[in-house]
Formats: sequence, C-alpha cells, structure tokens
Amino acid sequence: MTEEKDYSNTVKNDSSKIIIVGAGLCGSLLAIRLAQHGFRIAVYEKRPDMRTMDVDAGRSINLALSARGLKALHMAGLQQKVIDHTIPMKGRMIHPLGAEAFLSPYSSRPTDYINSVSRPGLNQLLLDEMEGYDDIDIHFEARVEKVDLKQATILYSKQGDQREDSGAVVIGTDGAGSIVRRSMMPHTGELLFNYSQDFLRHGYKELSIHAGPDASWQIEKEALHIWPRGEFMIIALPNLDGSFTLTMFHPYGSDIGFHALNTQAKVESFFNEYYPSLLPYIPHYQAEFFENPLGNLGTIKCYPWQAFGKSLIMGDASHSIVPFYGQGMNASLEDVRIFDELLEVHGDDWTSLFTAFQDHRKENTDAIADLAIDNFYEMRDHVDDVAFIRKRKIEMQLEQNFGDYHSKYSMVTFQPELSYRDAMLKGRRQDQLLLEMCAKPDFDQIPLETFYKRAKAISVA
Repeated sequence: MTEEKDYSNTVKNDSSKIIIVGAGLCGSLLAIRLAQHGFRIAVYEKRPDMRTMDVDAGRSINLALSARGLKALHMAGLQQKVIDHTIPMKGRMIHPLGAEAFLSPYSSRPTDYINSVSRPGLNQLLLDEMEGYDDIDIHFEARVEKVDLKQATILYSKQGDQREDSGAVVIGTDGAGSIVRRSMMPHTGELLFNYSQDFLRHGYKELSIHAGPDASWQIEKEALHIWPRGEFMIIALPNLDGSFTLTMFHPYGSDIGFHALNTQAKVESFFNEYYPSLLPYIPHYQAEFFENPLGNLGTIKCYPWQAFGKSLIMGDASHSIVPFYGQGMNASLEDVRIFDELLEVHGDDWTSLFTAFQDHRKENTDAIADLAIDNFYEMRDHVDDVAFIRKRKIEMQLEQNFGDYHSKYSMVTFQPELSYRDAMLKGRRQDQLLLEMCAKPDFDQIPLETFYKRAKAISVA
C-alpha cells in the first residue's frame, strides 16, 4: 500500500487478527463479540479515550434504545448492564402550539417502550467491557490514513509517527466519514461501487432543560417530548441526572430558518411565537443557541460493503441515516447481531461471510433509512393532525384487543425478529388503509373488528 516500509513503530503482521477501525458503539460491540468467539482483535480509534475527557456540548448526548439494539446487547451478555443506565419512554408527549399537551403511547402493550440512553455513557460501558478481554488491543488517538483493501493492511498515525498493521481482515465501523468506505470508492471498476449522500434541507441544534430541585425532572420523565410546528420541531429526551436533551430540527433557509436567526432579538421573537410553553424550562436558551454547533442531517447509502473478501464496512460507515425513527444506533447494533449469526454459518470463510452479510443487510438498512425520512415528516407535520390522532387511537385499540396486531411503528421498534424491509412493506400498507378509514366522516361507526380484518388482510397482500 506504500513504498515506505521502515516504520519504527510497526505492529507485527498477524494473519489471524481482525482489525476494527472505529471504537464507537458498533465497533466496540463487534470487538467484544468477536473476542467472545476467540478471535484476536486490534481496534483503532482516531479520538482520545472518551472516558478521560468531557463530552462536547451540543453533540447528541442521548439516544433511543429499543428491542433491536437490546437483542444485540443480550447476545453479548450486556443487556441488563445497559438497561440499568436507561430511562424508559412509554410514548410521545405532544406539545401543540396553543393547546394542552397529550401523551401518544407507543403501544398498548406494557412491555413495549423505548429507552433513553446516554451515547457517551453507553460507549464508555462498552469500552470498559472491551478492556476485560486479553485478546482485544485498543489504540486511541490512532488515525487510520490508508487502507489496503486487498492485503487487509492499514497505515495510521499516532503521536506523530506513521505506523502499519495487518490482519486477516479489516472491518470499518468508523462512522459516516469512514476511511474504510472511502478506500473502496476508487475501486469502482473492480467493485462496481455505488455511493449516494442525501442531505435534508434541515439541520439540528441542541439545547437543554436543566434538572429541577434535588435532580428532579421538570417535565414528564418517561416520554419522548415533541413540540411539532409544521416545518420544524423540537424534541426532548430525559437524562439520568434529571435534565433533558432538546434537539431543535429546523430548516436552514426561509425567513425564520437557522441562517436568519442570527441575532438575540430574532431568536427571542421566534421562541416567544412558536415555543412559549417551553420557555419557562429553558431560561438559558439564548446562550446555548449561539454557543452550540449546528449539525447536518443526511442519509448515506452504498454498495458493496465488502471488498476482495478482506475488508468490510458496517454501521454508519455503510448506512448512515437521519435520527427520526430512533433506529440509527439500533440498526448498527443489529448489524453486529446479524454478522454474529452468519459467522456461526460461514465461520472465517471471510468472502462468503462478508457477501452473505451485505446481501442480507443492504435491503433492510435501505428500508429503515427510508422510514426515518418518512417519520421526520410524520413527527413534524402529523402528530397533532386529526386523522393521525384517530389512527393512533385505533391502532392502540387494535393492539389491546387483538394480540397479533402490530402497527408499523411496533413492527419496526418492538419486533426485532421481523426484518426492517418486511416491517416497512407491511406497515405502509396498514398505514394507508387506516388513514383512509379514519378520514371518513363516519369512522367512529366502523366496528373495531372491521379495522382489524381489513388491516390484517392488506398487511399480507
């Protein structure tokens, strides 16, 4: 991969070793599970050890953990450890403009809820677990600069030195800006590599609700809060310390877009008009608005995910999605579970394993990417819409009265045995039917059993 071979700090090549690039959630869980199978692992992470530093303000500090992610953690024996550091969220607390807030439960089943979890907290837990395995070597502040896909060799820099390492395979779990994926892109002729990146015309900025007296939660603790405002919205997730992380999803353009909100007077006027019920909880919003960074929202799709039977990408490196279904982390953790199941079938026949993995996951991660975009418009525009509220009420009644009925959201979020693609196809058919029925003037005269029979029939069409 390079003519310079005289590296003073070169790691000895080891054809039995697996190199993982990226020690985020996906890479850390993958390293743990592979070590449990008896493999030797070398993990390379460009950032410092996050356990020794403060998390930057305004950088997505909590996430929604649901059944798919929990099933993957259970596979590695970590589910309960993680659950002990989460807060259950039973539904969406909707805060309409000029009206009373109301709870829209995720499901009528008491076991169906999602969990607010700290991203850095979960990552730190996984890093601690990794250090318990003698067969995992973690290299922090080691920036991978080149990847030889055919030789499973990486060139990286650490403490000003260039170093090289090789193994049996290289697996990139290094996020949306993946160097492993970028190394695949020049091989268009050999790999027929396709890549797309699609940004929303919206960005995000994080704010917060501070904890109340004695670390109390100032608004409902066990809910994901949404302030829907048509073209934009704010959501809030609870933290263990009594605070809430608020995320402001907002267009860049328009007269009240992020670019236009460039003075304290404009920001004050905007919040007074659109978020008056939130203002009592965020007296510090001006400082956070101008201090916290503005983030982009995009979807990345690509194919293939493997190269020459020696290199593979998974997690956000292969399928970065927008956060509106709460499935980005869950999909990445599910990648590890599916990879593990296929490892049981293919063993270390890496070409066969990598090909089976990408062919299984590609259509499913495309499906959740599309669903996440759909849910952006649903959360922003429809959660306080009359027909949508009727549909959610009917779905709750159907789930309560018919044990085999599941809404689209339930199939995606609480049924990890069902693939994302199947959940999308079945759920979209059900949604269309129920919305049409709920829009009828006499919808309340339709027997619940009629809703059930028609929904079940169309979901298997």
